[in-house]
Amino acid sequence: MENINYLAIFRDSFTLVILLFCSLLSLTFAFERWFFFRKARQKKIDGFLAHVSGMINEGKIDKAIEFAAKIDSPVSRLFHYALQHRDMPRRDMEELLATKRQEERLSLERNLGVLGTLGNIAPFIGLFGTVIGIIKAFRDLALSGSGGPAVVARGIAEALVATAGGLAVAIPAVIIYNYFMRKTKVISSELEIFSARLIIMLGAK
Repeated sequence: MENINYLAIFRDSFTLVILLFCSLLSLTFAFERWFFFRKARQKKIDGFLAHVSGMINEGKIDKAIEFAAKIDSPVSRLFHYALQHRDMPRRDMEELLATKRQEERLSLERNLGVLGTLGNIAPFIGLFGTVIGIIKAFRDLALSGSGGPAVVARGIAEALVATAGGLAVAIPAVIIYNYFMRKTKVISSELEIFSARLIIMLGAK
């Protein structure tokens, strides 16, 4: 059987063009989320908490607010938001911080749905391309009237490239999606822990 011309297959298969677009889309959102989480994952968080706690204990609330505003991370934004509303009753403060945590979680999950969707649909797009390719292979066999299994085998081999392409797009997308979802859960848990500590530090009634 002669070698398969993958470039020709790519030109003739619209499903491979779709999978290429899905692959580029997946890479784009993966890099966007990587940069976002790199910034969101605050380093030396214990030092941040100790510094803010010290300023609160010294009554330097304004300096604590200014310090938290300088750091761009979910934890610092939570602290900044809480310090701005520090005079609220404890129950209202807890509800307010819960809404802030939800807001931060939505930011963490932004665009992850695209990666999850691509991971789910890419194999089906590839399978669709394979089915179309097999149909074409049998049609070519019927039109040629000769060639035997070799004609079908070549056509099926070319059709299976679409399935391989779908898996090649789906597997990395699912891995990346699960990785960022794990980081989202970790940061969300940290926000819950630190918001509880902050309420105690502020002595909300």
